[in-house]
Formats: sequence, structure tokens, C-alpha cells
Amino acid sequence: MRRLADAREQVDTWRGLEARTNELHQLLGLARDESDAELSQDVASDVASLAREFEEMELALALSGEYDRRDAIVAIHAGAGGTDSQDWAEMLLRMYLRWADKRGYKTDVLDMTAGEEAGIKSATIEVRGRNAYGYLRGERGVHRLVRISPYDASKSRHTSFALAEVMPQVESEAEVRLNPDELRIDTFRASGHGGQNVQKNATAVRITHIPTGLVVTCQNERSQGRNKESALKVLEARLLEKELERQAAEQSRLKGEHVSAEWGNQIRSYVLHPYKMVKDHRTGFETSDAELVLDGDLDPLLHAYQKSTLGD
Repeated sequence: MRRLADAREQVDTWRGLEARTNELHQLLGLARDESDAELSQDVASDVASLAREFEEMELALALSGEYDRRDAIVAIHAGAGGTDSQDWAEMLLRMYLRWADKRGYKTDVLDMTAGEEAGIKSATIEVRGRNAYGYLRGERGVHRLVRISPYDASKSRHTSFALAEVMPQVESEAEVRLNPDELRIDTFRASGHGGQNVQKNATAVRITHIPTGLVVTCQNERSQGRNKESALKVLEARLLEKELERQAAEQSRLKGEHVSAEWGNQIRSYVLHPYKMVKDHRTGFETSDAELVLDGDLDPLLHAYQKSTLGD
């Protein structure tokens, strides 16, 4: 039903764009016939807006992977570097949450571990919306920040790293089968900020998948049951991603390609000093408006990545 609703929505959108194109074509003819400069200006503005929408729809069509249309689970981990890297991880979290909000996507913070002085050690969020995974899957990898450290009294330049993981959400039990006998479930008191009930009771949940050694924790909900539900959702996504990575590695082996370790895969640099620049090392796309990107304006970077993969 969801796929049918998505298909209907796409058809309706394309038909709407077709109708607006025909209308603008007629208005342009009218403006020329009557030499109406003001109408011509309005039409030109509408055409530019329509062109952006066409590009957006064209790129959406490129998201044709098996899991692209799904919701996404995004996990962010601070790298080596102490407080600076933990602050950088929190900046990345804010960037993704703002990007999702601008697109009208819904988000939930499933788990978060705060840093000792500032920032976060790690966080896991759920991003819900059509093509959320398709748009965000290109964010998987290491993100590098260069800036004057606000935590260094000597005001020297620091380089910080954070890792982003992006996983498609599991939609059916047939995709990932969890055997309860293979799960170890522990409960503990939440360590982060929370209400009185969260701090006093063992509401946080840690689930270990014994065969793979995967461990997930969730502690942001007040209810132990809700935390367990969220943790299982993340575990399913991690197991699905693990299987996708296995398949990709096997395909690469058959093709004779080298698969690099994920932590070494630095995908993008964000430079705030001595100049401003965000550069994607895979596509070569760069912009000098680093603050805008960090405020959630990720679409140009995402679009450049999607275009670069159209031939894959």
C-alpha cells in the first residue's frame, strides 16, 4: 500500500508539473504578444522555480535502489580528538536534524551519549520520510572538520573527525529474522538528561545480538518498553546493513575491486579556518558557504552525489 501511495503521489506530481509547464508556456506567449514586461518577469521567476522542481523530481527518480524510498537510521560517532570531536559530532547531528526539518521529514532521537565537557560521544536518530534513506545513504563515512578550537586556550587550529552511519529501516520480518534466544537484553539507568522517572528507574535498554556481537542501546524514552522497541528497530537496521555490506563486498571481490575500511573513507571536509569551504572528496563539489551547510542546507551536496552515481 505504501508503494502504491508513493507511485500515485509521484504521478500526481509529474502531472501537476506538466499542467504548470503548459500554463507558463501560454502565459509566455501572451506576454510576448502584448509586450508585457511585468508578466514576462513573473513568468521567468515561475520558470526558474519550476526548473528547480524538475531537477528535484529527476534526482528523486534516480533514487531507484531497493531501499532508497525507506526511512533511515542515522548513527553519529565522535572520532579521536576528545572534546573537539565530540562537539563536531553534535554539530553533525544538528546539521542532519535541520536538514530533515527543512524537507518536512520527521525525526526522533533514539539514543544519545553526551560528552564529558561538551558535545556528544554518539547519537542515533530515525529520519522518517519518502526517500530518506536514498538521500542520506551518501552521507555514510568520515566527516572532517578544520577550525580554531573553542576549547583550546592557545586558539590553535584543530582537525576533528566524526563517523556517520546510515542504514535503511527494516519494513518486514522476512528481511531480518531475530531469534529471541540469540538476544541478550540488559537494562540500566539512563545516563543522559531526562525526567525524574528516567533518572531513578532502569529504563535504558542494551541489546546484544550474540551471533554477530552487535550491541545497540536506547535510553531516550521514559518507558523501558519504548526503549526496547527502538533498540530492536536499530538492531534490525544494523543487521540489514551488515548483509548489504556483505553482498557489496562479494560483488566487489568478483569484480576485483578493493573495498576500503569505512573509518578510513573520508568523504567530506568542512573548513572554517583559515578560509571557509565544504568539499565533498568523492564528487569534487565545494562551496564557500560552510555555515549554510552546517545549518542544514545539504541538498546541493546530496544532489551532486546522486548525479555522480547515476551511471553506477
